[in-house]
Amino acid sequence: MLKSCKCRLSGATNAQMEAMNECPLDPGGYFIINGTEKVILIQEQLSKNRVIVEADEKNNIISASVTSSTHERKSKTYVTMKKERIVLTHNVLVEGIPIVIVLTALGGLTGYEIMHLVAGSDEKYQDEFLINFDEATKAGVFTQQQALEYIGSRVKMGSRKGQFGPQVRRNSVEEGLDALANLVIAHVPIEGLDFYPKAIYVAMMTRRVLMASQNPKLVDDRDFVGNKRLELAGQLLSLLFEDLFKRFMGEVKMSIDKFLKKNNRAVPLDAVHMISNHANTIGLGINRAIQTGNWTVKRFNMNRAGVTHVLSRLSYISALGMMTRINSQFEKTRKVSGPRALQPSQWGMMCPSDTPEGEACGLVKNLALMTHITTNVEEAPIKRWIFTLDTGVEPIRNLSGIEIHREGSYTIHVNGTPFALTRYPNRFASRFRTMRRRGWISPFVSININSHFNAVHIATDEGRICRPYIIVKNGKQKLKAEHLKLLQLGKAKFDDFLTKGIVEYLDVNEENDTLIALDEDEITHSTTHMEIEPFTILGAVAGLIPFPHHNQSPRNTYQCAMGKQAIGAIAYNQFNRIDTIMYTLVYPQRPMVMTKTIQLIHYDKLPAGQNATVVVMSYSGYDIEDAIVLNKASIDRGFGRCQVFRKYTTELQKYPNGRRERIGDPQDEMSGDTKHRQEKYEALDDDGLAKVGYQVESGRVMVKKETPLDLTTTGIGMDRGPSEYRDSSVSYRISDPAYIDKVMISQTEKDTTVIKVQTRQTRCPEVGDKFSSRHGQKGVVGIIVGQEDLPFADNGLTPDLIMNPHGFPSRMTVGKLLECLTGKASIVHGRKDYGFGDAFGPHPVEEMGKVLLDHGFSWEGKDYFTSGLTGEPLEAYIFNGPIYYQRLKHMVQDKMHCRSRGPRVILTRQPTEGRSRGGGLRLGEMERDCLIAYGASQLLVERLMISSDAVDIDICQQCGLFGYKGYCHTCKSTREVARMTMPYAAKLLVQELISMNVGVRLQLEDEFPHPE
Repeated sequence: MLKSCKCRLSGATNAQMEAMNECPLDPGGYFIINGTEKVILIQEQLSKNRVIVEADEKNNIISASVTSSTHERKSKTYVTMKKERIVLTHNVLVEGIPIVIVLTALGGLTGYEIMHLVAGSDEKYQDEFLINFDEATKAGVFTQQQALEYIGSRVKMGSRKGQFGPQVRRNSVEEGLDALANLVIAHVPIEGLDFYPKAIYVAMMTRRVLMASQNPKLVDDRDFVGNKRLELAGQLLSLLFEDLFKRFMGEVKMSIDKFLKKNNRAVPLDAVHMISNHANTIGLGINRAIQTGNWTVKRFNMNRAGVTHVLSRLSYISALGMMTRINSQFEKTRKVSGPRALQPSQWGMMCPSDTPEGEACGLVKNLALMTHITTNVEEAPIKRWIFTLDTGVEPIRNLSGIEIHREGSYTIHVNGTPFALTRYPNRFASRFRTMRRRGWISPFVSININSHFNAVHIATDEGRICRPYIIVKNGKQKLKAEHLKLLQLGKAKFDDFLTKGIVEYLDVNEENDTLIALDEDEITHSTTHMEIEPFTILGAVAGLIPFPHHNQSPRNTYQCAMGKQAIGAIAYNQFNRIDTIMYTLVYPQRPMVMTKTIQLIHYDKLPAGQNATVVVMSYSGYDIEDAIVLNKASIDRGFGRCQVFRKYTTELQKYPNGRRERIGDPQDEMSGDTKHRQEKYEALDDDGLAKVGYQVESGRVMVKKETPLDLTTTGIGMDRGPSEYRDSSVSYRISDPAYIDKVMISQTEKDTTVIKVQTRQTRCPEVGDKFSSRHGQKGVVGIIVGQEDLPFADNGLTPDLIMNPHGFPSRMTVGKLLECLTGKASIVHGRKDYGFGDAFGPHPVEEMGKVLLDHGFSWEGKDYFTSGLTGEPLEAYIFNGPIYYQRLKHMVQDKMHCRSRGPRVILTRQPTEGRSRGGGLRLGEMERDCLIAYGASQLLVERLMISSDAVDIDICQQCGLFGYKGYCHTCKSTREVARMTMPYAAKLLVQELISMNVGVRLQLEDEFPHPE
């Protein structure tokens, strides 16, 4: 992975990065496989080893489930309550086991002890749980031996395989013991044969179910962020490596066993040679997984597709947005609103604006700024700390049910497993946090008190999202002005604030246990923390929008999608790259109105847009429905001009018989007599490759590649002539001409030559190209007008762009008006850092108005304009100013398509589909319905048959089957065979039905019947 600790770029300074021809602003975090940049997306999962209580709609069936994940296996255990009876189910058990039998088997507990372990001394829980003892009595289970026999007889036979072949069947008690020890709730360890900790865990799950039946509010929310864990590249790769390593060990063992079984061995065992034979199992497996995106781990039944994607390099921001994307495993096709909804627990952890439209809405999310995803912290030291922190802490395995559920007792859970008991939870949590702030405990270990379940939860596991907050004590924040001064001077780092206990990281569960102020004015005596900056609840992509809190929320979501499609600068080394397709803006500018996020992510150094002088007025009918009017002079000066780079690749293959593909001599073709043939090869240099700087048109050859005809004959003969090679040249296929920008020749690992040719097109905006501001206001160019015909202000200013005012009322993008006003004030003031449009910051409208007044402009941003067409003054003052506009990748030149005749699909004989294949224009179902509604039947026939796949067919009028050349094979006659025109697809359908034993008979009528 780039910029990881094993990468050369790790810790490199900007100067060192530049010396290596790398971009210092490149975020890293992706892999390069066969020259393609691949990124492993963050995967969202339900947390492992945690109890989640769920209920059906009517609260009839309540179940507590836990997914146990250990190194060996992953399995799910359910404790379910239905009609007051509670059973434990697991996929190794044939049926649900009554909960009393499970608890009897786990601890050899008496009925009295079981009752207290589950319900304590609380009568309402005791009454509800009492009925479950009947189930054990009916089954005749009273002792631990009987309980183990009962469970063992219900274990599936094929559930456990031995190390060498199938498991030998043991007696029921052993089966039951083994299932309870290793399969049911596998993550709770068993020391010796002490099952009591597991009994406490099952009792806790049962109690949670009872509590949820009494109070439906205690049912868990699956979509709560605290119940989720994020899997990063490291976790996914470690799972994959472990699986591949075990497979590698298995293969080596099998091959050694196979060798040792031979009785008459001629050579001694060479173990090193055998290991080296399988050495590439791991490397190939990891490469294949990253390349295809299919993650398969057999032990965990994990089979996921689409884990890795090609890194989007459309713009700098699209690459950055992809690195922070969170992918949910939820099915996108299901129309369920719950997992898609914006959760209050996502505040500050996930960006509320950056999510796609359509079926992935709310399922694909993005991380907010300043978030941190935790890695695993070892449990053992934390468990030792628990007993040293406070005197009142006792280990839970030594306590009975009455002591555990005594009023005022709180269970301490470490990663979801009950571990100890305390009578003073607040004192314990306070001391734990003090130790964490002093740096004696990892800053990413969280602690929170849950008063509903009388529990203190400590989490050290990986995949939790957390973010930093300033600590507030006794109504005063710990961060002082001198600390910030040290930070600005470079004498302190952010990590120093962590170790000094000024700032701390909180995860979602611990946030529920705190009172957080948004700014200093909101701090009260009970406040525990303060936000560092409110704008950090947004992500990197939404942070580009100025004044987002003044826009209607969907507009910010639209901008998040369009900001990734904006053409701009990709990286400092963008001209060293050869991408499949790359768009770059010729004159990118930093925005006039900035946000702090723009500076944090360095968007001002690699921007994707230009500051356009915008006049808001209606100008002709060419600006209807968000279309924009462009100034021709601005385009000539370089507004919106972009370059499109395309890559053409070919590899000179090596064949098994020793023959190779080669680059031919273009002079052989230039000597041809036809002018067309000479034009085809005119772009080639003497070496058979295109000349750099040459303008190529459609059909011109760029690489004169030749493939040998004979791929089977071996042996090295004389030098073969040109007749033994066929032409397989690489040609330029696009209708608009382009220039050859680069030609690169390189070697691959397989010792073959690879040739890459890059073409360059410079494009100016034209009618139909798409532009958008940073507020989700997209529009196409409606007309390009000369500067002399545009309105001008009394100081001679003419706009670059005219926008229709009807785009504001329904969209409610007030942020765009504020951007215009702030940008204008910062221009007249001559300060580039003046306009800051941070989210949730105050907007100094009065201050901006005052600046404009001081420089001789109207305080509301309006000016006196004169019509360029008539020379008369316009009847109203016109609102104008600079607005940052992005040119999007959707251009008319890439979408324009027409066709008369062209290629057809061999199977159906209908025109091909798609612009790249020269396909036909589809007349769809809705268009067909329109033609039917009009009654234009002949037009339907013409579109759907004559212009598509009409074919003349012989049909026998007697039997209704197809004939051939005027002869019916069924009737053995030519007398009744008629010829008619029908769509080829219909003829194909009839034949396919016949092949499936469905007879289709066609009855013919005369189109123009004879009068009798």
